[in-house]
Amino acid sequence: MGHLFLSEEWVEATKAIRTKYEGQTPKVETSIRLSLVITDAPFGGGTINSFIDSSSGDLLMDVGALDNPDATITTDYETARKIFVEQDQAAGMQAFMTGKIKVQGDLMKMMALQTAVPSNELTHQIADEIKAMTD
Repeated sequence: MGHLFLSEEWVEATKAIRTKYEGQTPKVETSIRLSLVITDAPFGGGTINSFIDSSSGDLLMDVGALDNPDATITTDYETARKIFVEQDQAAGMQAFMTGKIKVQGDLMKMMALQTAVPSNELTHQIADEIKAMTD
C-alpha cells in the first residue's frame, strides 16, 4: 500500500529511503533552497508547506519551512506530484507557462534544479522506489 504524496506517512517513508542510500549518491554541486507552497492537497487543510534544500550537497525534500529560501514556488498538489514523483518535466513546463506555477524570488535557482541534480542508476532506483510507494 502506498502513501499520499507529502503525507506524514509519505515523508517518513521517503526519509527511510534516503537513509538507506545515505552516502551513496553523487553530491549536488549547486546550493538550491526552495520553499514550496502546495495548494489543493487532499489532506492537512489543503495547503502544505514543503521545501527542497541541496545546500548540504544532498537533495533533501521535506515538509516545513526554510529561512531565507532562494525562491518560493506555489503550485497545486497534482502539479507538484507530477513534477516531484513522476518527474514529468513537460507537465512542469506546461504548468509554468499557464501560470499554475508561481515563483517569488530567484527564478534561475528554480530552473537550475533541473540540471543541478546528478542522475545515475542509483538516483533512478531511488526515484523509482519513491514513485512505487506513492499513491
